[in-house]
Amino acid sequence: IENGEISSVNVYGELKRNTPAPDNSFFNVASLTKPIVMMLTLTLVSNGDWDMDEPLANYWIDPDIKDDPFHKILTTRHVLTQQTGFDNWRWNNETQKLRFNFEPGTDCKYSGEGFNYLRNALENKFNRTLPELTDSLVFKPLGMNETSFLWDENLHRSRYAEEHNKDGEPYNLRKRTDRASAADDIITTIYDYSMFAVNVMKSKGLSEEIYNDMITPQVSVKENAAYGLCWYIKSNYYGDEPALTHTGGDAGVATLVALLPESKRGIIIFVNSDNGFEIITPIVEKFRGIDD
Repeated sequence: IENGEISSVNVYGELKRNTPAPDNSFFNVASLTKPIVMMLTLTLVSNGDWDMDEPLANYWIDPDIKDDPFHKILTTRHVLTQQTGFDNWRWNNETQKLRFNFEPGTDCKYSGEGFNYLRNALENKFNRTLPELTDSLVFKPLGMNETSFLWDENLHRSRYAEEHNKDGEPYNLRKRTDRASAADDIITTIYDYSMFAVNVMKSKGLSEEIYNDMITPQVSVKENAAYGLCWYIKSNYYGDEPALTHTGGDAGVATLVALLPESKRGIIIFVNSDNGFEIITPIVEKFRGIDD
């Protein structure tokens, strides 16, 4: 992305062995799902239909934590700033249940569970599924015509970049066909996600107040790095200019988006391989102007 517009879209390699990948290939982008759900949420906030600081318990209480008083103070802001206290996934702990590791808002821990908690609250309040809400408030307004939460055999199969391990062997194809995740598995193209990124920087659908909230560091993670609303904000990313960044990673999936709101530049990279970040890193370094 240059000057706030898509400057080029290029896809290299193969969808699977002996099948060249077209420029409109579909990719599972893993956790790059989260910024899309963030934009849905902030659009609702900008429209006056959602309050980021209202307890989510007003709309959803997970049975695993109904007896923990912390559920009464959990908010959307905690979800978007990775301060819920939840594990990334509930099956990552010995109890196999959702739990608080700390009081929401007192520490920072990356969590996909937090985004799915938010999904449940949104769906319950509006009596619409996450795909329905996102389609009407994000995908259609932003022209994202080839992005979806769920697998469509007729649409995706012929253009899908299948995931591969480090040796180039394909994984068994994963197909999310039942309920959408707010944290993982959106299927999209480079062009569609670039359209999304351009409109993030244009604050499409967002009030000035909410846009500024989104790009402002909320929780310090380490020196020169903090969470804004969903975005991982790196200061001094390109010279003195900060960047909004996010990555995604699953088996055979490596993805990255980096946006420079001040200069309206950006880069989006999807790789369908466990070698993905070895490919992404030198490209990003060149984008940042720090390559040899």
